[in-house]
Amino acid sequence: VQLQASGGGLVQAGGSLRLSCAASERTQTRFGMGWFRQAPGKDREVVSVISWNGGRTYYGDSVKGRFTISRDVAKGTVHLQMNSLKPEDTAVYYCAATRRLYSAWEYEYNAWGQGTLVTVSS
Repeated sequence: VQLQASGGGLVQAGGSLRLSCAASERTQTRFGMGWFRQAPGKDREVVSVISWNGGRTYYGDSVKGRFTISRDVAKGTVHLQMNSLKPEDTAVYYCAATRRLYSAWEYEYNAWGQGTLVTVSS
């Protein structure tokens, strides 16, 4: 499956952005998807993941209560609504897919999008 992420940009602290990811494979949608991010000089970390049918989600501690992940199974898209953004949210955000129906483990994700840059100014 190929993934195309979009929606990044520059926003002031406290603002909102919505990231979207479109999967090329729409006939076989039984795979979990997620968003990961990598800030300059830091390791990549999980932001949020969602199960194949949208019924189960996971959020990293740093984004709980501020970010919301959702999925449109029919369209093969996944979205990340990011509210109350902070400068520490600045990173390249990657959309990814796993062969598992759901996973919160980065190493189980085998398909990655190109990344979209989110910059939050203070």
